[in-house]
Amino acid sequence: MVTGEIYSSGVCGSIMWRKASAALLLALAVGYFYGGRPELPEQILQFIGLPNFQTSSQGNKSLEQVITDAWEALITLPSRQWSKVAVGVNACVDVVVTGVGLLQALALDPGTGRDHEVLRSKEDLRETFIHYMKRGAAAERFFSDKEVFQSVARAAAEYPGAKLYVGGNAALIGQKFATYPDLMVLLCGPVGPKLHEMLDEQIVVPPESLQEADEFHLILEYKAGEQWGPTQAPQANRFIFSHDVSNGEMSSLETFVASLEEFHPELVVLSGFHMMEGQGRELWGERLKEAVAAIADIPKGIPIHLELASMTDKDFMSRIMQEVLPIVSSIGLNEQELLFLSQAGEGPHAALPAWKGIPDVGRVGDILFWILERHGRTDPSSESDLTRIHFHTLAYHVLATVDGYWGNQAAAVMAGARVASSQACGLQAVDVSKVELKAPLEFLSSHLEPRERLSLNPEEPVAVWRRGNITFHLTPVLVCKRPLRTVGLGDAISAEGLVYSELTRQQPF
Repeated sequence: MVTGEIYSSGVCGSIMWRKASAALLLALAVGYFYGGRPELPEQILQFIGLPNFQTSSQGNKSLEQVITDAWEALITLPSRQWSKVAVGVNACVDVVVTGVGLLQALALDPGTGRDHEVLRSKEDLRETFIHYMKRGAAAERFFSDKEVFQSVARAAAEYPGAKLYVGGNAALIGQKFATYPDLMVLLCGPVGPKLHEMLDEQIVVPPESLQEADEFHLILEYKAGEQWGPTQAPQANRFIFSHDVSNGEMSSLETFVASLEEFHPELVVLSGFHMMEGQGRELWGERLKEAVAAIADIPKGIPIHLELASMTDKDFMSRIMQEVLPIVSSIGLNEQELLFLSQAGEGPHAALPAWKGIPDVGRVGDILFWILERHGRTDPSSESDLTRIHFHTLAYHVLATVDGYWGNQAAAVMAGARVASSQACGLQAVDVSKVELKAPLEFLSSHLEPRERLSLNPEEPVAVWRRGNITFHLTPVLVCKRPLRTVGLGDAISAEGLVYSELTRQQPF
């Protein structure tokens, strides 16, 4: 009885104290609003019982379950689907190992990180790996010393738990397309015997693309929270490097373009330009001209999607922006590539050295708008073909399209997010117990003008807004809590988004 009286008194006192505190905190809230700070700290919202969007209106369902159910109901294939897709031109075998474990096996000690545009030694590898592990960011580099690379590759292949996978953006995109039985897929790239054996049977490889030896890429993965010396990874990711001359020179590009005449694709997907960067400025300068000329030979009625990847040379990125973007219809890229594009072209938020945490939606929208306005076909009289950008980051995806060219984009952006949520966990479908929502449910559409405050409804998880004749579709990603494999997620996202997209204007690109 005494215990019960004390407990009851404590509850009453607690209630009175919370009411008084709530009044104080509400007064603070008013101060936030009048002080130009409309976003209340989450702790205050939780304390005083105001809604913070972490509960669902659908009974006891979690937000993750509500979003997953909405995806299943709303994601539908377009009325007109692709029947033939040609993909090129980078392909290889990925050797995947735990990054910290391999570097320790190479007798390398932890220390400070430093970015290197080209890796020339094991020390360069160690420093660049630490640089990106500290940021939880993906990156890819060329290893210029063939002998040192081969010694590291041997150590990786012999490391306990090392696994071999299909690698290269083009091959991975082709593999994803091949999961659709009605879609015929052509893959051009340096395909060696091991890679050919691993490819899906549905993929057609021209005889000219076959070579005697495989190209190997080493992928050093790390987990969220993994520690090496003073460095701790804020999120799971990977670091990729290779000594890959065939892919670096895009040697299969002309073969790829020539094969299109017989294959008659309805969509072309290109990747591998980032591999040129490691060849040195003189070589990539000349090869880029040849690549642009080859792409110009692709029939004008066929839309071309370009998948970008990690780069470090601003001059190289600027050349791609000026010479390649205007001759493709669509691009796919992540947050690092988006910011680097803006830095190389002195676009919006170019002074930002790197994203901090989840990239701000408004800043992302500003850069996407700038790319399409500056290098796309927002003006019908423009000579550019670029009308679509598929942006993906860990917590959310955005599809930005010039009005009148692409349809079914709400389903396309959701389909890309759904495959990211399932594939990262190594599953065929989303398991809500293994994922979590990290996307903001309220955000600004821009940090320039027009500046609109938007919210995301989990029951219809696509936010849509417009600037001029550009429409943006945003959907959250349900982030895998313990990702099994991060390599190829961007490629799967872009491929899935393209499967669910359709052209609405039948005119030459």
